[in-house]
Amino acid sequence: MNKDFDVLDIKGKRFLYSKKVEDHFFNPRNILDEKIDIGQFNGKAEIGSPACGDVMKVFLLIDPKTKRILDFKWKTFGCASAIASTSILSEMAIGKTIDQAYCITADQIVKALGGLPQKKIHCSVLGDHALRAAIDNFRKH
Repeated sequence: MNKDFDVLDIKGKRFLYSKKVEDHFFNPRNILDEKIDIGQFNGKAEIGSPACGDVMKVFLLIDPKTKRILDFKWKTFGCASAIASTSILSEMAIGKTIDQAYCITADQIVKALGGLPQKKIHCSVLGDHALRAAIDNFRKH
């Protein structure tokens, strides 16, 4: 077995995850803390469906002058891949301009995670859509 991957048993199903996915799942970065006032964020979006199991809420703090993402908080309800994807996406987006962040793709998220099981790729696609929706929300105001 490759030392960069682990087999995780999640709800009776076994998936081969990279160590990076495992790290972001068990130690998510930039997750929304219940103590944080979401009113300070000027780009917000919710994407997904509770019926399918994955829902992502994204909150961006964007500098109105430079259009740079200063902070990215999120809350994801879903599988390990969805949580890890949103966590790494937050790291990828902070510090970028909204035009740069808008160009982040699902493939880039998967690559940054060191890969995802084929059946879990759809989880990373939600992340880039949620980021774009939050940027679009900012642009409307």
